[in-house]
Amino acid sequence: MGKKIVILNGSPRRAGNTAALTAAFTKGAEEAGHTVTEFFLGELDIHGCRGCFGGSSGRDCPCVQRDGMETIYPAVKASEILVLASPLYYWNLSGQLRTAMDRLFALEEGDENLLRGHGRASALLMAAEGNGFEDVRTYYDHLMEHLRWKSLGHVLAGGVMNVGDIRGRKELDDAYQLGKSIV
Repeated sequence: MGKKIVILNGSPRRAGNTAALTAAFTKGAEEAGHTVTEFFLGELDIHGCRGCFGGSSGRDCPCVQRDGMETIYPAVKASEILVLASPLYYWNLSGQLRTAMDRLFALEEGDENLLRGHGRASALLMAAEGNGFEDVRTYYDHLMEHLRWKSLGHVLAGGVMNVGDIRGRKELDDAYQLGKSIV
């Protein structure tokens, strides 16, 4: 039976290089029999974490804030794989993706930790003007360790600044193959 995959796309460009990576990944994953749901975070009204520790995993909306995360929480709860997709901004994930990741903390609060462990896996898809991915890979590795998730790998496409620069690049096939390889 196919897995439920959620992609959190932190790019502000719906048709940019990061979107090309997610489209290739999605094609491979769907061909392998999986269900993929993608959220374009820049189009959702998502506020920063308040650090209030008022969340509770047992509620329909685990966070005290009511915003665009309300559509993401149920999908993440039901998912087996969470794909983080982002352009590289100052050697890290975009603010849109970092904000959503911070807000997922509400799933760790309350009666049951619904985020940490639970046999989940993750992948990282990124596009960047340069090739300085070392810091974001360290962050991602630490995040996987904290969440006790299996890393399925990453596709990091450097040298793709302008929309469409990724066309014809091997990283698109790498993203497709990553999606196709999920069992």
